[in-house]
Amino acid sequence: MALYVQKYGGTSVGSVERIQAVAEKVKGFRQQGHDVVVVVSAMSGETNRLIALAQDMQTQPDPREMDALVSTGEQVTIALLCMALKKIGVDARSYTGAQVRVLTDKYHTKARIQDIETERVRTDLDQGRVVVVAGFQGVDTDGNITTLGRGGSDTTGVALAAALKADECQIYTDVDGVYTTDPRVVEGARRLEKITFEEMLEMASLGSKVLQIRAVEFAGKYKVPLRVLSSFKDGPGTLITIEDDEAVEKPVISGIAFNRDEAKLTVMGVPDIPGVASRILGPISRANIEVDMIVQNIAADHTTDFTFTVHRNDYDKAQGVLQQVVKELGARESVGNNKIAKVSIVGVGMRSHAGVASKMFDALAAENINIQMISTSEIKVSVVIAEKYLELAVRALHSAFDLDASDTVSE
Repeated sequence: MALYVQKYGGTSVGSVERIQAVAEKVKGFRQQGHDVVVVVSAMSGETNRLIALAQDMQTQPDPREMDALVSTGEQVTIALLCMALKKIGVDARSYTGAQVRVLTDKYHTKARIQDIETERVRTDLDQGRVVVVAGFQGVDTDGNITTLGRGGSDTTGVALAAALKADECQIYTDVDGVYTTDPRVVEGARRLEKITFEEMLEMASLGSKVLQIRAVEFAGKYKVPLRVLSSFKDGPGTLITIEDDEAVEKPVISGIAFNRDEAKLTVMGVPDIPGVASRILGPISRANIEVDMIVQNIAADHTTDFTFTVHRNDYDKAQGVLQQVVKELGARESVGNNKIAKVSIVGVGMRSHAGVASKMFDALAAENINIQMISTSEIKVSVVIAEKYLELAVRALHSAFDLDASDTVSE
């Protein structure tokens, strides 16, 4: 008998029929003798509906009241799921984040979990009940309802699994696992049987939308085995776990991530003096713009071209900031390009294999794809290319690293 924490996202509970299907799935685990804690999101579209209502009242809604409002979406789901479970003979009890006491800090709309009290949950489990918990929400020390930000239900599930020392945290979604890359781009993409926390964290940060970054970070920190599964069809999914001895046998590259939401900016003719990077990126940071990749080139005339990437939504805002920076530094000009994309190869096998980056560059060169920027870490290589070549690049790399080979992944 095992203890599973199962998280079901908005599409998995998007209608009465889907909630009933979740109830049947949970019943199956109970019939096998397992204890089950279920964490649910709001029904698909509900959170957006609530946010729209708030914005009809206030252009910038009060954060405390916004949390009080949007947290109701999950409360609808927990009650309906418990009703569905009871209807098919499974004893169940629902809890809001405050009732479990998912204790968070005081930052409304983007709170972080500090502690979880498990006494109530354990008592119900001991009495044979399924416990259904509202994801995405908690409570601060003053009793105010808080929310964890978009995707916070994943984090709730992982945090509960850690607190309860669950055997596995199962994330049910609309995909049946983690793939070598997006199957919509590469027809031969395959589902991975297993991937490490490190690899999944890189994949999530580089554009893979399967799991939220915070949830993966939490799972890695507390060593909670994570499994990504489909709500709509049976299968083993993908297990996300710590690196083990089998990693020696892993393929060099586990997957290819990509992000279309990038934009590149360059300040040209910057004086090559100490502190220039700070004087460029300081104003960008103060404008609440996050910077991703950075490249600095020094020319023969001792001036510098300073290039960095931002999210495409921040492109115009960043250009406005740089106009003032150019004047203050006496730089030549600032130029930009919002038609770029980032493509990344990820794999713990890179640690023990040489020549991975050159193989990537060779594959792109064979397709006449120009590399504009390069960034590396111990287990990833990222490049910026023209957006129009994105899908061609992903397919070329998928083929070059044999990611569709049957001996590297499961069918």
